[in-house]
Amino acid sequence: MNRPTIADLSKAAGVSLSTVNRLLHGTGSVRQETVDRILDAADEIGFYGLGSLRARKRENLPHRRLGFLMQQSHRPLYQMWAEGITDAAARYADAVIETNVQFEDDLSPEAVATNLMKMGENADALAIITADHPLVSQAIDELRARGVPVVAYVTDLSAASRAGFVGTDNWKAGRTAAWFVSQTATEPGRVVPLIGSHRYQCQDISDASFRSYMREHAPDFQVAETILTHEEPENAYSIFRRLIDEEPDLRGLFVNGGGISGVLRAMRELPIERQRDIRIICRDIGPEARKGLTEGLITAALCHSIEKMPRQLIEVMLHLVERRNTASIEQRIVPFEIITPESIWT
Repeated sequence: MNRPTIADLSKAAGVSLSTVNRLLHGTGSVRQETVDRILDAADEIGFYGLGSLRARKRENLPHRRLGFLMQQSHRPLYQMWAEGITDAAARYADAVIETNVQFEDDLSPEAVATNLMKMGENADALAIITADHPLVSQAIDELRARGVPVVAYVTDLSAASRAGFVGTDNWKAGRTAAWFVSQTATEPGRVVPLIGSHRYQCQDISDASFRSYMREHAPDFQVAETILTHEEPENAYSIFRRLIDEEPDLRGLFVNGGGISGVLRAMRELPIERQRDIRIICRDIGPEARKGLTEGLITAALCHSIEKMPRQLIEVMLHLVERRNTASIEQRIVPFEIITPESIWT
């Protein structure tokens, strides 16, 4: 049997011979749906140049440069988020994406704004995780004027020029954390929310909704003033040790931000009987949180999806690149995951 020819392929795909030749030789653009139809036909008839066609399909795709500014390179959770982004970009079928993932360990707004502007020099779109601050908003305004859309990731920003937001429903997350504390505590007592910074909107909203639920549905519990950890495990450790000494009726801790490793270190120093009296809810699913869940020290982790969040983020960024001139803000709310000691995967 003679092997299929280019003419056979054009007939099987229902396109002109010149269209197939353009795709094979890379001499002109071909619509993506037409490329897919030719590839399907080539696979069906056993066309000898299938490998070349697949390579041409990739070359025919739009090429985009996307930048992602993360924080705290020492935190495993941020490393997991970065890995999820690069994996999602590599698997994306409708564009060739060049990713530039950077970490900013200096959390000052000056450092974040400077790094954001620098990354914007060589990016079609940017995504950022950062605390809300006027200096960051100013940088986003300037990038928008240059035609570089900026998407807030995980935590929203107040910048009017931000192009989008991809994150979870933080109001629901806070109320869910309160539900776990009130429903699983052995008896009413003191409950303490920990927060990394009030300038992280995701944390501030969760903190407010946590209190809202406790006022409505658990009035027998006493919710203490929110304590700042500044995202540092050592601070969280010292705070929790002090609470243990000063609050004999401590029943719950909402670790709403960084610091879970410090909390767990303090928890492991307690007698088992005391551990059983304290419910810990966190918003982390890094290695330390996973270990704490496995040990039964954490009651529940309310975490961002490592697979769904990056995929939604990349889709939003690519969509915004195609419509740079729009003034509207694109928002994607991705359901958070609830992990308990009985559902943790190993």
